[in-house]
Amino acid sequence: MATYRPRVISLTKRAGHSFGFYLRVEHGEEGHLIRCLEMGGPAELAGMKDGDRILRVNGTFVDGLSHSEVVDTVRNSGATVTFHILDEASYKQAKAQGVNLSNPQSAPFVNGVAKHTLKPKLCYLVKSSSGYGFSLRSVKDTPGLFMAEVIPGDVAHRAGVKVSDRLLELNGENIEDQTHDQVVDKLKQAGGSIMFLLVDEETDEYYKNKCIKIGAWLATTKYLAHQPRNIEMIKGSDGYGFLLKEEPNQTGHFIRDIDRGSPAEQAGAKDMDRLVAVDGKEVDGLSHEQVVDRIKKCGNHCCLLVVDKETDQMYKQGKVSPMLFWEEMDSSSPPSYTEAVNLPAPGRPSTPAQERREHLKPKLCKMEKTSAGYGFHLNGIQGICGQYIKDVVTGGAADRAGLEDDDIVVEVNGVNVERSSHEEVVEIIRQSGSCLEMLVATKSVYSHFTDKGVTITRQLLGETSYAQVHSAERPETSREERHEEETKEEQARPETPTEPARERTSSSSSEESIDERL
Repeated sequence: MATYRPRVISLTKRAGHSFGFYLRVEHGEEGHLIRCLEMGGPAELAGMKDGDRILRVNGTFVDGLSHSEVVDTVRNSGATVTFHILDEASYKQAKAQGVNLSNPQSAPFVNGVAKHTLKPKLCYLVKSSSGYGFSLRSVKDTPGLFMAEVIPGDVAHRAGVKVSDRLLELNGENIEDQTHDQVVDKLKQAGGSIMFLLVDEETDEYYKNKCIKIGAWLATTKYLAHQPRNIEMIKGSDGYGFLLKEEPNQTGHFIRDIDRGSPAEQAGAKDMDRLVAVDGKEVDGLSHEQVVDRIKKCGNHCCLLVVDKETDQMYKQGKVSPMLFWEEMDSSSPPSYTEAVNLPAPGRPSTPAQERREHLKPKLCKMEKTSAGYGFHLNGIQGICGQYIKDVVTGGAADRAGLEDDDIVVEVNGVNVERSSHEEVVEIIRQSGSCLEMLVATKSVYSHFTDKGVTITRQLLGETSYAQVHSAERPETSREERHEEETKEEQARPETPTEPARERTSSSSSEESIDERL
């Protein structure tokens, strides 16, 4: 069976900006899809491609999660987030072969560079009503206890536990010399959650041959359900917009009183986040004054490593420092993640600024109806204003006029339709007769102007009047009437109810999707 190598891509966005892509769930397609990459945005520059599937966010396997859960995970990551990405063809092939993508057989690629490091792993299990979903076994003449009967899809399996993994630590305590019964007793007394340090056969043999003692300090944190967060902030006129406090009966330094709209809030800081490190340097054991001084010395840009209460408790249960996450991320790829993100994608020349500006324009497309209609679908988001182009027929009137899939419709025959319903726009098109004029913009161009508060009008075209004007008849199969399913597209919702089929014109759509800009 083929092996599948995810790419690891870390993105950093500026305050008030996005990562430069849309996260979508589409009818008839499995997985969380990357769509509508912004030209020159962080995602495109880092090498993301249209149709790529997100497998992990900050090490957490998300392929089986709902759309809203993945969106929340990304948003809660702040200004920096790390993705495990698989290209569309490999993802579909893996799904067809029944490959378990939560435990990749091959090393991931870090921003396009192959990376393979043998490490023990930390696995965090929260007991379900049916238990943890594994059993322990011992092997004759072999010291230690091993994982057995790991139930596919159950708690242990989802946490990264694999059959034949050797158990080294339980909740931070080394149990290599303990008996089967002693370990079982500890599991029973552990309560509703446990942290394992495990090692697979290959990794175990590697460290034994090098006579290196295996401990949690060597482990990967990528399987852990909760991860620390990097908060990168650029100081505003009023500072970073939070207070650093010490809390009664708690150890550590905590972020409190976050100002609304401040750099701290925009970067993803949360009330009661515990500060672990400042610019990669751990602050545990420092006084309040020492930590404040360290932040002040950062100047106008500061990077904080923080943990929320749940993440903090998980790391403490395993008796490991959250700095393990930082060290693993920081050493996983030369150059650093942040440096790699700022480089153009491999094999693709940088786009000159002048060329970029020329592309940042809407398009005015005029077309004349043929016997086959205009040759495109108009997709509407049910219950939400906004229309976009889909299923442009190659060689059709729309194609020759310059319309492209996912173009956002701004005007129809000189009428702004950004806040019009799908039915209203369809009616305008119907009443246009045999000639149709549309002002449209790609999603990246649309986002560019709306983010800056600029209204998209024909004045942005400069001297350009039309993309193309054609009136030639082409014998194509008529698409004048169809019986298709209403398109529904919602913001950060896991499921979309099905609407009854209804008669539509050629501007109808059969796509069902959930779409979120990130």
